Amino acid sequence: MNEQLKLHAEAQASQDLSRRDFVAISVAAGLAGGTATGAAAALPVTTDEVMIKTPEGSCDAAFIHPASGAHAAVVLWPDAFGLRPSMREMGKRLAAEGYAVLVPNPFYRVAKAPVFETAANANFKDPALWEKLKPLMGSVQAAGAAERDAAAFVAFLDAQPQVDKKKKIGTQGYCMGGALVLRTAAAVPGRVGAGASFHGGGLVTDKPDSPHLLAPKIQARVLLAIARNDDEKQPDAKDKLKSAFADGRFAAQVEVYPALHGWCVPDMPVEGGQAIYNQAEAERAWAALLSLYKTALA
Repeated sequence: MNEQLKLHAEAQASQDLSRRDFVAISVAAGLAGGTATGAAAALPVTTDEVMIKTPEGSCDAAFIHPASGAHAAVVLWPDAFGLRPSMREMGKRLAAEGYAVLVPNPFYRVAKAPVFETAANANFKDPALWEKLKPLMGSVQAAGAAERDAAAFVAFLDAQPQVDKKKKIGTQGYCMGGALVLRTAAAVPGRVGAGASFHGGGLVTDKPDSPHLLAPKIQARVLLAIARNDDEKQPDAKDKLKSAFADGRFAAQVEVYPALHGWCVPDMPVEGGQAIYNQAEAERAWAALLSLYKTALA
């Protein structure tokens, strides 16, 4: 079982803004998040079921966008339970903020979505669950797979009339999707202007292809929100992430949230009598995400 499986089993302004300005904006977002709410959608949205041609097949995905106009695009990478209703709802919420959102099935090489309808009944201590998850996750974590997918997804988005190609693309990911965010930003650096990982798994490993080592290739502003129990398990990861981005175009915003791995995803299960989803901290993270996109994708 790889490192991120263990972690999950035990509980992811303008181009000329200075790093100092970006950090100030990020801090303000964190404060604003304390009063954020899951308000009703500001814009009506449309969901299109699409198939995207990739070098390895056809990826089924949800393309969710405001009903009219052209907007900055975002690739939303799901967690290990894949494209399902909860991820669609997160995509709809983001689209209602004025973004054209692609939520791909990361496991298209193995199965069509949804592989899971919900994560609410998952038992992370059940070996059978991991036997099902490992080949699914392995299909997108294989060398070069996410990078090839990222290029195909960006090409698809840039061909859509609902996407404003004058604006940079954002990408966000949860748990397993956190590492895919960094791979996406590094694979298409000229188009990706912002990346956000929430309770991301496997961002820092001892392997030569560790995602954090991609920092020199990334030109995007990056937000890395770490779960409390992930930080306890790997306390040096946050420092390695900060160091990896220190000499880049933008310093990464790295923050440990007082919440469990998976805290941003509404359909996470209750474990040991404790709910993984933490609405207050999820809303704070959402506010930080919106501030990042408002700054970097303008």
